[in-house]
This record gives sequence, C-alpha cells and structure tokens, in this order.
Amino acid sequence: MKTFKQVLLTSAIVFLSFIAATSLFAGVGEHLPPDHWDYEGEKGPDHWGELKRKYCKCRIGNMQSPINISITKKAKLNDIIFHYNPTPLRIINNGHTIQVNYKRGSSISIGHRTFELIQFHFHTPSEHLINGKSYAMEAHLVHRGKHGRLAVVAILIEEGHGNAFIETLWSNFPKEMGEEHIVSDVRICASQLLPKNTTAYYKYTGSLTTPPCSEIVSWFILKSPIEVSKTELSKFTSLFKHNARPIQPVHGRVVKENLVHS
Repeated sequence: MKTFKQVLLTSAIVFLSFIAATSLFAGVGEHLPPDHWDYEGEKGPDHWGELKRKYCKCRIGNMQSPINISITKKAKLNDIIFHYNPTPLRIINNGHTIQVNYKRGSSISIGHRTFELIQFHFHTPSEHLINGKSYAMEAHLVHRGKHGRLAVVAILIEEGHGNAFIETLWSNFPKEMGEEHIVSDVRICASQLLPKNTTAYYKYTGSLTTPPCSEIVSWFILKSPIEVSKTELSKFTSLFKHNARPIQPVHGRVVKENLVHS
C-alpha cells in the first residue's frame, strides 16, 4: 500500500508531465486561438488596456491611433519612394483581419530613412477619419525601420468599381483561422494596392491600432482612395463585420499635410 508521500510524489509527476505535454502541443498547434482581445464586448477596445499589463498603452497612452484628421499643418514633405517587388502570396486569417505576409527585399524610402515592408492587412470601416468622413475600408502597409520603429502607409478604400488585385487576394482567403496559406503559383506585388497619386498624404506620429498599442508608428495616410466593388466589400465583411478601433484623442499632436495637390 502506497504511503501518503508516494501518492503525493506520483501526483506531482503526473501533473508536471501534463504541463510539459500541453506546452509541447501548444507550440506546434495549427489552430491556436487569436490574441486575447476583440473589437466588441468585454474584450473590446474600451477594455484592451485592462486585459494584459503589456497592453497598458491602449489605456494610458497619449499618442494613440487612429485619429480624425481635421486640422493640419501644410508643409513640403519628402515623397514616399516605393521599392516593392513581386512575391508569392502568403495570406493568413489571424482572427482579427486578413493579412498578407511579405517576402524580404521590398521597402519604402522617405528622405534618408528606409523601412522594410513586412505585411499588409485590412480594416472595415476605415480606422482614420478625414474631416469626420469614414471610408468603407482601410489597408495598412506595415514597414519596419531601425530600432523597431514602424512606418505604416494607410490606404483609404471606398465602394465603387471592382479591384482586380483585391479580387485575387479575396479568392485565396485561408480556409482555417491562424494558418498561413502559401499560394506558390500566385505572385503579387504590393504596388498594385497603391492609388495612382502617392505624393499627397497626411503624416503624424501615433501608435499601433491594435494591442499592445505601442507608440512607435509614423503614419502616412494617402489622400487618394482606391475602390473595391460592393461584392468584394461584402466578402470581407462576411468574415469581419467590424474590425476598426474607435477614434483616439489627438492630444495636441501636429498632423502635417503635403503641399502637393491630390
């Protein structure tokens, strides 16, 4: 008959084995749940800063994004030079949006600074407002520079004509959430997402619009929108009805507007 100490030791071994097995399978799982936040309810934007300590900027930050762009300072800003190369399509439904991960080697140059394109994704409706106006969608081209700083080029999207590039992306939606879908026979180029006019834009310093809301982003919002069809818009909203963070206070930040006419 086992003693109490032997029973206790056996229970401890079983427990530790369970923890080890759980950790192992969690590391290789293909259908892991999305991050512990959402766009509504108890995990929505009003509560992001309470969910985890590392999300505290969502609650106490004073340079948060998105914002309503209404008062601007006109200035002669550097052109955004796009160096985008074709890449095989790598697309993922991460539970919050449709995201396209980008192969290394594409970048933007702004003055003497260079930022590498790492991914782009979509929000509906638009996160930024222009003089109080909301758009049907907004795309974010996310670039990483030195010291972890990010440069995000935002593209406003309105309902209108069909968009062949968007249709290509939408026709390759991943079947499962959280699993990157590599479509080796489909090559894309992020330049296909850009409007014809990329010289007219707004610029300000802000944050990620999702947790942890880090205030490390230089925002470049292109003034000329692109279009998607009603059908293309509906296909996205069938998966993500609303994935836009509410407007945040400006807190005295200066929004610069390029002098070039749109």
